[in-house]
Amino acid sequence: MPVTVAFMLFYLVMCSCLSWYDWRTALLPDRLTCPLLWGGLLFNLFCIPDSLSGAVLGAVAGYGFFACFYWLYRSLRGHEGLGYGDVKLLAALGAWHGWQSLSAIILIASLSGLIVAGLLLLANSDRHKKTPLPFGPFLVAAGFCIGWPTFEQPILVLFNSVL
Repeated sequence: MPVTVAFMLFYLVMCSCLSWYDWRTALLPDRLTCPLLWGGLLFNLFCIPDSLSGAVLGAVAGYGFFACFYWLYRSLRGHEGLGYGDVKLLAALGAWHGWQSLSAIILIASLSGLIVAGLLLLANSDRHKKTPLPFGPFLVAAGFCIGWPTFEQPILVLFNSVL
């Protein structure tokens, strides 16, 4: 199962890099989000082939939902309410965790982002309410929170083969 461990390390490193980069720059570059997306599809293909269709649907649904939200908000308000990197990141998380996890990822990310934004406003009253807060770190944290079912089967197989 070294392939499974390599995929899981790839997931952890890429998500950590994306989270850090987005927090520092408010950008999620394609050079990080696209490999994460393809890595999720390949992980499901090689490690959990029965869930490949769910991974493909997760990538399509994640991208489609946030892209619709992005364009609807932009057309109504005249500016972005969500960065397009967040659209691609949700697609990547959908590829890793399947379409069934998308609602939990969005809910956890939104609630944690709201809590952090409130704490930042309380801690710094000079901070303007319209100051954008990067959403990528919250999407990544939500992906980590719901990631156990995705990685449970390969981890248990790995531990059983070692023991």
